[in-house]
Amino acid sequence: MFSMSLFSSDVSTPTHQQISTSTDQQITDLARHVAEGLSRSPKTLSSMYFYDDEGSRLFQQIMALPEYYPTRTEYQLLSTHCEAITAALRPTDGAPFYLIELGAGDGLKTKILLRHLLAAGTDFRYVPVDISSAALDGLAASLREELPSLQVEPVVADYVAALQLMATKPGRKAVLFLGSNIGNFLPAERLVFLQNLAQPLTPDDRLLIGFDLQKDPRLIRAAYDDAQGVTAAFNFNLLTRLNRELGAEFDLANWQHYTDYDPLAGVVRSFLVSTRAQMVPIAALKAGFQFAAWEIIHTENSYKFTAPQIQNLATDAGFRVAEFFTDAQDYFADVILTPTV
Repeated sequence: MFSMSLFSSDVSTPTHQQISTSTDQQITDLARHVAEGLSRSPKTLSSMYFYDDEGSRLFQQIMALPEYYPTRTEYQLLSTHCEAITAALRPTDGAPFYLIELGAGDGLKTKILLRHLLAAGTDFRYVPVDISSAALDGLAASLREELPSLQVEPVVADYVAALQLMATKPGRKAVLFLGSNIGNFLPAERLVFLQNLAQPLTPDDRLLIGFDLQKDPRLIRAAYDDAQGVTAAFNFNLLTRLNRELGAEFDLANWQHYTDYDPLAGVVRSFLVSTRAQMVPIAALKAGFQFAAWEIIHTENSYKFTAPQIQNLATDAGFRVAEFFTDAQDYFADVILTPTV
């Protein structure tokens, strides 16, 4: 649990601050989302529901795929610029601060920054935030082994709830939102999301956010349709989750995964495609949903950005671009934003 002081004295064993709703409430929210999403035309389910424990495990596999350039590119970017990035994140007067990571996952890239901060003798506490307790358990275990001196306070919560909690704590909050997760939001949702992140932050706080940049369309498409089929399994796991948690009867043999990249809109769109006319009962909803042959469920967007788009988005959301870091090929950008109010 968080102590009332900036950092607690016991740093040997990470604990979970449980802010997330109960399992029953999560299932209720999922059922409501599915009822709404499958009643739309086209049918839609949010990619946020990919990330149960199995989904998180599959995404770890995706990040290691040869086609999936974002993870290794950002890793190289952070390795190259870690000194400048950590200098921009920590207070200049050496005061203790919180390093808060939204969607921490396995912490592979974050450990670059953590090692550099520890080597510099920086006084900080690392707060990984994720909706998957299993992902945080795995991260905490690896950090105990690899970085035993690190002060860690995992938080199982949604991002806004975590930041609202942290806003009550003294000291700077340096927030990490690495990867290309910001690209999963539709433009209007993206703006609201960043505005919600800005609301609990002060002008002294910092937000480091990753943006996948526009590039060769073929390279982008391959990253979301790998030859090994891991991305397809990641999408199919959503249907498996609905079968398990809502008593749905999706037969995975009757579904295909399809994805494509639209360079005009700068977005990858992913779908689950019904290969036959079928009716899928969902016990928790006491209803069935009819699918025509080749009808789709839209599962994910992944937008790619230009530097001017990032600048405009930051301004509209109440931030100022303080630093803009890219890799040698300009595939990816890690951008440090400061709240303007």
